Amino acid sequence: MNHYYVNDNAQSTGEHEVHKEGCHKLPNPTNRTYLGYFENCHKAVTKAKEIFRNVDGCYYCSNACHTR
Repeated sequence: MNHYYVNDNAQSTGEHEVHKEGCHKLPNPTNRTYLGYFENCHKAVTKAKEIFRNVDGCYYCSNACHTR
């Protein structure tokens, strides 16, 4: 299980990326929202979609949920 966060700032393509704690692409604390402690990125992405409409997993730390 891991702690997950969503980037409050959208990518240039419009999606907000979900990252797990320790990712080298994790945004600064002022630019992210804590999602919770989940067993996989799919559950974290589902939670992030309660906050943002357009969500994607980080290519580096949540690749199973990366779609773009």
